[in-house]
Amino acid sequence: MTQQTKLILLVSVFLVLTGNFTFFSKTLEFFPLDNITNILFMVTLIINFILFVNIILLILSSKYTTKPLIISLLLVSSSVAYFTNSYNVVIDHNMIQNMFETSVKESMDLLTFKMILYFLFLGVLPSIIVFKTKVDYGTLRNEVFSKLKSGLASFGVILVSVLILSSHYTSFFRGHKELRTYANPTFYMYSFQKYVKRTYFKTIPTLKLIADDATIVEEDMKQDRELIIMVVGEAARADRFELNGYGRGTNPLLKQENIFNFEQMYSCGTATAVSVPCMFSVYGRSEYEDQKARYTENAIDILRKSGVNILWRDNNSDSKGVALRVEYQDYQSSEFNTMCDGECRDEGMLVGLQEYIDSHKEGDIFIVLHQMGNHGPAYYKRYPKEFEKFTPVCKDSQLENCSKEEISNAYDNAILYTDYFLSKVIDLLKKNDDFETAMVYMSDHGESLGENNIYLHGLPYMIAPQTQKHVPSVFWFGSRISEELDMDKFKGKLKDEFNHDYLFHTLLGLFEVETKEYKKELDILSSIRKE
Repeated sequence: MTQQTKLILLVSVFLVLTGNFTFFSKTLEFFPLDNITNILFMVTLIINFILFVNIILLILSSKYTTKPLIISLLLVSSSVAYFTNSYNVVIDHNMIQNMFETSVKESMDLLTFKMILYFLFLGVLPSIIVFKTKVDYGTLRNEVFSKLKSGLASFGVILVSVLILSSHYTSFFRGHKELRTYANPTFYMYSFQKYVKRTYFKTIPTLKLIADDATIVEEDMKQDRELIIMVVGEAARADRFELNGYGRGTNPLLKQENIFNFEQMYSCGTATAVSVPCMFSVYGRSEYEDQKARYTENAIDILRKSGVNILWRDNNSDSKGVALRVEYQDYQSSEFNTMCDGECRDEGMLVGLQEYIDSHKEGDIFIVLHQMGNHGPAYYKRYPKEFEKFTPVCKDSQLENCSKEEISNAYDNAILYTDYFLSKVIDLLKKNDDFETAMVYMSDHGESLGENNIYLHGLPYMIAPQTQKHVPSVFWFGSRISEELDMDKFKGKLKDEFNHDYLFHTLLGLFEVETKEYKKELDILSSIRKE
C-alpha cells in the first residue's frame, strides 16, 4: 500500500514535470542558464512548484476526495499542456468561459491526433495507475499528522529557497507576472474557481434597465427610415486587410466600394465571450465585467425599445448574451442556413433578408450578422473552395505541423471570403435606397498565426500581442446618409485610434436615438454630421 502523502507528492512531481514545458521555456527567456545563480533559481523554482502543488493537494485531499481529485487534475492538465504547448494559449477565466460557450462543432476543429496522445499518455494512463493504486489512509489522527508534516516540510523548503534567492523571486513575481499564467495546474485551478464564483455564486440580479428616456423623433421614423446592417467579424486581424496596407489582394471587392476603413481600431477583449458583449455594452473596456454587462441592457435593447426592428443572425456559437431579448436565428443550423456544405457559410445569412426587410413596413431596421469568419484553427474550412486563391494551405488543425506560409494562406483565403461577404451585404443595401442605409463591420478580436510560437487568441489582454487586439473595421453609407455627413472630415478621422467603446454610442447616433446614456464624444460620426 502507498501512503496518501507519498501518492500526492509523486503526482505533484508528475504534473509539474510533464505539464509545464511552456512555463519553464518562457521563464528561461528571462532567467537564462548562463550563470550559477540563474541555474540555482531554476532548480529551486521547479522544486518549489512541485512542493506548492503538493501543499494544495494536501489541503484538498481526504479519504473520499484524493483519487477523484488527482484523476480530474491529470485529465484536465494533459489537455491544458497540449493547448499551452501547441498554441501558447493561457487558460484564464475568460478562456474557460469561452470553452463552456463554444459549440461542439467548433470544439471538434481543435481535436487532433497529438491532443489524443497527450490525453492518453499524460492523462488517461496515469489516471488508471492512480485508480488501481491501493492507498493506506490510516486513522484520521495519523493522516492529519502526516499531512501537517509533509505540508510544513514543503513550506519550509519553499521559504528558505525564496529567502536565499530573494532578488530572483522578487523579479519573477513582480517583474514577470505573466509567467504565472502558464503554470499548470495552478493557474487554471485558480481561473476555474474564479469562473465558478463569478458565474454561479453571485446573486443573480434583475436586469438593469437603462436609457428609459430613449426616443427617436417620430417624424424621422416615418419619413427617413434607417436600414443598418452590422457585421460582427470573427478573429480577423487588421494587418491582413489589404485596405490597411497588407501586400496581398485580400480586399479586391471592398476596394471597389466607397468604404471608410478605420486603420487603428482595437478590440475590447481577445476572445469572443468578452469582446462581443463588450462591443454592445454601455460599459467600456475599463469598466467591463461579464456579469455586470450580462444583466444590464445593451445597445440592442435600447434600439428595440426605441421602436427599431431587430434581427440577429448568428453563424458563430451564439450572441454571448447580447441578443437574448430580440429575434435570434441560429445559422449554424441547416434549419435556417441554406448554404451548408459540411460548413454553414456566412453568405447563407443573407438569404431571405430582403423578405424580412419587405415584411417590416414601419420603423427602422437593424440587422446583426455574426460571422464564423476566421475562426481557427481550421481556417481552411472557413471558405468555399473557389476562394482558395492563396496556396498551399494548412489543412491540419495542429497548426505547428504546417509552415507559416501554409497557415497564412489559409487564413488569408478566409479574409478574402469575408471581403466577398461584405460586398454582398453592400449590394443588398444598395437595392434598398428608399431607406437611409449603412453597413458597419467590426471584428471581435484578432488572431495569432505563429508569431513567437503563439497561435489562435484569448491571451490575457495585458500580455496579448497586437495581432490579437488590432482589428479591422469598415463602414459603408448609402447616398441618403452620406448627404448628412461631411465626408472630407470623415476621411481625416480614418487614421485616428478608436476601440470597441465607440460602437455603443455610434449605433445610437446612427439611429438618432436621444437618451442621457448617449455620449457624443464616443460617437465616431458625431463631429462630421452636417448641421
